[in-house]
Amino acid sequence: MTRYTSFASFYPYYLSEHSNHTCRRLHFIGTSLGILFLAHAFSTLNFWWLLAGVVQGYAWAWVGHFVFEKNRPATFTYPFYSFLGDWVMWKEMLTGKIRI
Repeated sequence: MTRYTSFASFYPYYLSEHSNHTCRRLHFIGTSLGILFLAHAFSTLNFWWLLAGVVQGYAWAWVGHFVFEKNRPATFTYPFYSFLGDWVMWKEMLTGKIRI
């Protein structure tokens, strides 16, 4: 098993684990909801919405992995790199670099 020591070497692997379009779409939805919940938490000063945002982000992504991608989320092995990868992938989907 490959051990990644930098995000630059990890990210191509991360993208390969998200080759299914539905999985990527679910990641995009979950991350977008996470952003909305974060904004809502600060606008209402009700910080329980932060927890709800994290749960939303991971729930949508994990459904994508277990149901559509049929693989184990990289979060379990590389939690920090996976968190970064999700944000980079979200940005690349938003800007059209990666097709949703």
